[in-house]
Amino acid sequence: MPELPEVEHAARQLERSARGRMITRLEALHPALRRRLPPRRARRAVGTTVERVERRGKHQLVHLASGDVLHVHFRMTGEWVVGRSAEALPPYARAVLELDDGTRVTLADPRALSTITLGTAAELALPPLAAEPLDSGFSAATLGARLSSRSGSMKPALLDQRVVAGLGNIYAVEALWRARIDPRTCAARLGVRRLTRLAESIREVIRDALDSPARYSDAAARPAFAVYDREGEPCPRCGSRVRRIVQAGRSTFFCGKCQRL
Repeated sequence: MPELPEVEHAARQLERSARGRMITRLEALHPALRRRLPPRRARRAVGTTVERVERRGKHQLVHLASGDVLHVHFRMTGEWVVGRSAEALPPYARAVLELDDGTRVTLADPRALSTITLGTAAELALPPLAAEPLDSGFSAATLGARLSSRSGSMKPALLDQRVVAGLGNIYAVEALWRARIDPRTCAARLGVRRLTRLAESIREVIRDALDSPARYSDAAARPAFAVYDREGEPCPRCGSRVRRIVQAGRSTFFCGKCQRL
């Protein structure tokens, strides 16, 4: 799933392409997206201008001069493909946004799980979101408060956007490795020292990823992860083999030697 760094990259890409341009076409192409953005609703955007693009957690909000907001969530495999309106649609095109300079921004998604809706700011209701890792409000203390009532394991708890906004499976795995914390550790049982180390590790992995190319748009430029998707390979820190387990339906990778319960 695209996480905070990838969605930030996508939001910047969309803003570069669309800010200040008038929308000439907005259309959901896939039936699942059309249920959220029916043709009559989509036509409300035609003739209005894109004022700015905002990201909150993994959500993208396209603010229009009309007062409407286009809300996009990539879910598991969505991405923007920027091209020209006269070109053939890219594979897995699920929705299109065409602009008055001939630019076409396509929402491509192999699994068709992305969502796109249009409404006024008053109608827009995002789910509850905690502070993001690079926000001033994110700290070991706030992280500990969010985790204090969690009786389950650490890695699944970190995926809850009410705990850390924008964090997903990959960067949670990497942050736990940097913090030397076993992903099976009870989320509510971290002491101050380990919470401090975890909060700093979360900030580091997000900051590093923001400085790297988006992994989903350029496989050749994928960041080198320490343990994610490296089952059976040596841990970069201690040389022990990286393990894989499944937690809450998601793959977790970790070093069973240097990550402690």
